Amino acid sequence: MEQSKRCRDSLVVKTSIVLPPDTNSHGTMFGGKLMAYIDDVAAISAMRHARSPVVTASTDSVDFLHPIFEGDAVCLESFVTYTGRTSMEVFVKVVAEKLLTGERNVCAISFLTMVAVNKNGQPIPVPKVLPETDLEKELHETAKKRSEIRKHRKKENEEMVQNFASRLP
Repeated sequence: MEQSKRCRDSLVVKTSIVLPPDTNSHGTMFGGKLMAYIDDVAAISAMRHARSPVVTASTDSVDFLHPIFEGDAVCLESFVTYTGRTSMEVFVKVVAEKLLTGERNVCAISFLTMVAVNKNGQPIPVPKVLPETDLEKELHETAKKRSEIRKHRKKENEEMVQNFASRLP
């Protein structure tokens, strides 16, 4: 296994045009479709970094900051920002572009945690990440705080499930 890989080595860019089947009754892109795109590009980035299959361990909140309309181009960019022993944090940025005017808006950002696995589905070690740009360095430096928040949220969710399970018939 390599010691470290650059963030840009895991860069994925996906661009699609938003067509009528991709939209809801408001003429904007289905949130679930966008979330599937986000998971897709994050998985590709993680697989490029680890050169192994991956599974999604968590998705941080996805805040829809600007609507994406039918006829817009939607562009997703993702790359690995931080690694643990077997997990990778992947940053995804979503930009919509009005193709007839060139107007562009950041519509969402998200962080996902992907885990590298072997053919039996067991977690395996991943290379460290080497941030180079100012953005990559900032995301890398702030990743531990996001990781702690994820761990706290997971613990709370596990406790909530246990509480609900005891009250179900």
